Amino acid sequence: MQEKNVFHINGYLGLLIVLALLIGGGFMMWQANGFFIVGLLLVILAALAGSSLTIIGPNQSKVLTFFGRYVGTIREAGLYLTIPLTNKATVSLRVRNFNSAILKVNDLQGNPVEIAAVIVFKVVDTSKALFAVEDYEQFVEIQSESAIRHVASEYAYDNFGDGKALTLRSNPTEVSNHLTEELQERLDVAGVEIVETRLTHLAYATEIASAMLQRQQSQAILSARKIIVEGAVSITEGAISRLADETDLELTDNQKLQLINNMMVSIINERGSQPVINTGKVES
Repeated sequence: MQEKNVFHINGYLGLLIVLALLIGGGFMMWQANGFFIVGLLLVILAALAGSSLTIIGPNQSKVLTFFGRYVGTIREAGLYLTIPLTNKATVSLRVRNFNSAILKVNDLQGNPVEIAAVIVFKVVDTSKALFAVEDYEQFVEIQSESAIRHVASEYAYDNFGDGKALTLRSNPTEVSNHLTEELQERLDVAGVEIVETRLTHLAYATEIASAMLQRQQSQAILSARKIIVEGAVSITEGAISRLADETDLELTDNQKLQLINNMMVSIINERGSQPVINTGKVES
């Protein structure tokens, strides 16, 4: 079933037609010179036409059914005269959002995480929204939670040093785009368009949060140590090269090892190193 337009004319023109029929029918009934039946029919016709007048607010629509059969939708705001004896259901076309509950899901690595998202959506096909599903708003909520669970299980919470893999924590935009695509596929049947999805909550579950925090801290310390060591090696190499190029000092291998050891310890040591002045000979 697809949405379609239904016959409707300007309501103010329709109101004039209703008044004209009502006045004409009343006049004929009042004259009663063989035109009573015609006047009565005109009054009945005016009443039917008057019952078809409908008011539509901004960003709203009216879905019309005629004795259980879908006949069309009016999307334009205003007063309209349409098919009489039709049932008119109002469907909002406004953009709405849905905040999912905080869900506990196992990520790609099997770690329990807590995740929630906000879903921004709007109705684009009123016939599907009313007739394809029982309650399209409840349908959006249930399918959103199902899609969040499925998408969260396809990513790890963190990569712990593997920069190539997409993760829930490091790549929220990519995860949100994936969630939007999957949710749109699920909600096409309800005539709903997903405008945007964003993660609003992401954390490890309480039972493993402490252990994972320690792991993250250890990973950060190791990364920092690696940077410090690489910098210390670069500084030491530069110092030895400059001593060899800019001075006549010739260092033996043993002296170079002592110099490298002292510089590395001084740079890498977290605490300030205590200088020792050598007043004797330098061992060769």
